[in-house]
Amino acid sequence: VQLQASGGGSVQAGDSLRLSCAASGRAFSTYAVHWFRQAPGKEREFVSSINWNGDSTYYAVSVKGRFTTSRDNAKNTVYLQMNSLKPEDTAVYYCASGRDWGQGTQVTVSS
Repeated sequence: VQLQASGGGSVQAGDSLRLSCAASGRAFSTYAVHWFRQAPGKEREFVSSINWNGDSTYYAVSVKGRFTTSRDNAKNTVYLQMNSLKPEDTAVYYCASGRDWGQGTQVTVSS
């Protein structure tokens, strides 16, 4: 599957952004989708997951309560709603499904 992440940008602390992960190719709706992020000089880290039909979601402790992931299988798209953004959320955000990864979208949060 081909994955395309979008929606990143530069915002102030406390602002919100919604990332999108659009998929094409294999049966996207039958697979879980994950969000990861990588800050400069740091390892890539897990952010969230959503199962195939959206019934189950998982979050890293650092984003729980602020980020929400959802999906619209009719649109082959998964979303990551990010609220109350902090400078430490600054990173390139990637979506992944199975062995496939999107190209990443930059999120920059300034204080």
